[in-house]
Amino acid sequence: MPRMLKELRHVYGFEDVAIAPGTVTINPEMVDLSMSFDGVTLDIPVMASAMDAVVDPQFAIKMSKLGGLAVLNLDGIQTRYDDPASLFTEIAEAPKDAATELLQKIYSAPVQERLIGKRVEQIKKGHATAAVSVIPANTKRFAPMAIEAGADVLVVQSTVTTARHSSKSVKGLIFHELVKQVKKTPVIVGNTVSFDVTLELMEEGVHGVLIGVGPGAACTSREVLGIGVPQVSATLECAAAREEYFKTTGRYVPIITDGGIRTGGDVCKSFASGADAVMIGTPLAQATEAPGLGYNWGMATPHGSLPRGTRISVGTRGHLEKILFGPSHRTDGTENLVGALKISMGMAGAQNIRDMHKVELLYAPAIKTEGKIFQMQGKGST
Repeated sequence: MPRMLKELRHVYGFEDVAIAPGTVTINPEMVDLSMSFDGVTLDIPVMASAMDAVVDPQFAIKMSKLGGLAVLNLDGIQTRYDDPASLFTEIAEAPKDAATELLQKIYSAPVQERLIGKRVEQIKKGHATAAVSVIPANTKRFAPMAIEAGADVLVVQSTVTTARHSSKSVKGLIFHELVKQVKKTPVIVGNTVSFDVTLELMEEGVHGVLIGVGPGAACTSREVLGIGVPQVSATLECAAAREEYFKTTGRYVPIITDGGIRTGGDVCKSFASGADAVMIGTPLAQATEAPGLGYNWGMATPHGSLPRGTRISVGTRGHLEKILFGPSHRTDGTENLVGALKISMGMAGAQNIRDMHKVELLYAPAIKTEGKIFQMQGKGST
C-alpha cells in the first residue's frame, strides 16, 4: 500500500525575501506613515511590545510623543510592585544561570489591582496615549479598571489566540462581548498566524490583530513547544484574511506584525507583506529610556512550570528617538527604523501603507549575501 505522507508548505521569513523596486519612485518626505485603530491614530506605525523590560509609564509617554504607541503589561512587574526599579537592577545583575528562577520568584507576587489604574493615570498625566495589555484569563477583571483610569487601547494577548477556545471555566472570554463591554475603546487581540483564525477574530468585532508566534529574540516558544510560522508567511496569510473581511463587510481591521523584527529591512518587509503596523520589543529594549537596563526577557519567561522565554543581554544603544528616527552612524540597519521605512516606500513607489501592501515581494534567500563577501568576513562595509 502507498504510504500517506504529510505535505509541508514552503513558508518564508524575513531572511528569505526582498522588496522589488517600483516603476515609479517618491521622495521619502512625501510618504504618509499614519494609521489608526478605530479612531486612535498613530503618526508612525510602530508599537512597543508589552514587555516589562521595554515599557514602563515614562517610556510609554516618550513613545507616544514620538508618534508611536507603547503597550504596558498589566500582568507584569509594574502592577505587582509599587517601586519596581530595584527589581530591574536585581534582574540585570543576576548570573545567567539564575535569571529565570529569579524572574519566576519576582512574578509570583500577586498583581495589586490598585496599581492598574495608577499606572494608566501616570501615562495619561504625561498627555500620552495609554495602551495596556492583559492576558485572556485576567481580561474581565483588569480591563474595566484600566479603562476607567483612562486607557485608550486594550490589547488582549497570549502566545496563541483563537476565537474558539476550550477550557474548564464556566464561561471563557468571548471577544464580541468584550468589545461591547469596553464600548469606544479599541480592542486588539493576538497572537495568531493563520487566515481562518484571523478572519474569525475579525468577525468578533475586534479592532486589530497581532501576528506572530515565537519569533521574538527573547521568546523560546519555538524551541520549547515547536510551534510557529515565519513572519513573512504569517503576515501574508493574515493580510489575506483582512482583505477578505474588508471585501465582505466594508470594515477595515489592521494587522500588526509582532516579533522577530531586528532591522529597518525587517520593518519594510513586514509592510510589504501586508502589515498595517509593527510591534517591536528587543530593538526598543536597547533604548536609554527602556527600564530593562540593557536586558530583555520574554513575557512567558517567568512561567512557573514551563518557561518559554529567556533573559537576553541587548545592551543600551542610545535614545529611543535615535533608534526610531536617527541619525544613524551604523550600517547594519538597527537604527533609524522609521527613516528606513520612508526610503524603502519611496523606492517602491508607495505613498502610504496601503500602497506598500501592493509592492512586489521576491523569494530571494541570497539578498543579504550576494556580493557581500567582504562584509561577511568583517573586512569592509558598503
